[in-house]
Amino acid sequence: MTNEDILAQLTRIADGLDRLAPPVPETIDFESGDAFVWEAENNHLRVVPKVNHVAMSILHGIDRVRDILYENTLRFAKGLPANNALLWGARGMGKSSLVKASHARINEELKSQLVLIEIHREDIPSLPILMQQLQNTNRRCVIFCDDLSFDSDDATYKSLKTVLDGGLEGRPSNVIFYATSNRRHMMRRDMIENERATAIMPSEAIEEKVSLSDRFGLWLGFHSCSQDEYLEMIRRYINHYNIPISEEEYSAEAIEWTRTRGSRSGRVAWQYIQDIAGRTGTAIE
Repeated sequence: MTNEDILAQLTRIADGLDRLAPPVPETIDFESGDAFVWEAENNHLRVVPKVNHVAMSILHGIDRVRDILYENTLRFAKGLPANNALLWGARGMGKSSLVKASHARINEELKSQLVLIEIHREDIPSLPILMQQLQNTNRRCVIFCDDLSFDSDDATYKSLKTVLDGGLEGRPSNVIFYATSNRRHMMRRDMIENERATAIMPSEAIEEKVSLSDRFGLWLGFHSCSQDEYLEMIRRYINHYNIPISEEEYSAEAIEWTRTRGSRSGRVAWQYIQDIAGRTGTAIE
């Protein structure tokens, strides 16, 4: 074998190793924005120029949890101790909207001191890599995962438990974790019951699965709204965006709208607002 053959073979081996190795994390300019999306496939934080959020002043029916989450986030942004938070409960009742609204309001008050980073549920195993990047900034960072849940055979939750507990290195002091879920323990009840029925040590198996939620210092429950709360949500939206429609007209329409959807929630109220804003030619950006 000639030297050229050896060099060619070594080059192929080196190229193969490069393809197998994970990409080297890029240096992130945390001053380039206040919100990012974590792209795990290339270990990159993509800046979000404009966060899609609603003003906190028009969120209705969640006053108690709104104040708790806002105060917790504000303390964290100021460098004070704060808890990881799990927002759980009825769908469409403003869980993710509240996280984004709190971020926006606090940055208005504190002049962009707080960073919001969205991570997708399937990218949870890459959290340790993200944590390493966040250690390199002095800015306070809220990592946010929307609609977090796990299947019975999904071991991803173990990665999250380690991160929330801090592991050997400890969670960076400038990082906090917020998650939303339709379920308090992030698993369907039938999965929990099945685990209890089939496991050799059922109590231990259940504890292993549901203990993830114990890592969140705040449990904030969101519940279905009454018709009066639903109509109040719509009234606040209409007043905020100056939509030209009478109370008598929108009340009747909004109730009929819920019948076509089969539910009442903040999401259904917003969808009705989108409809009447379009019909009346009102901008709601």
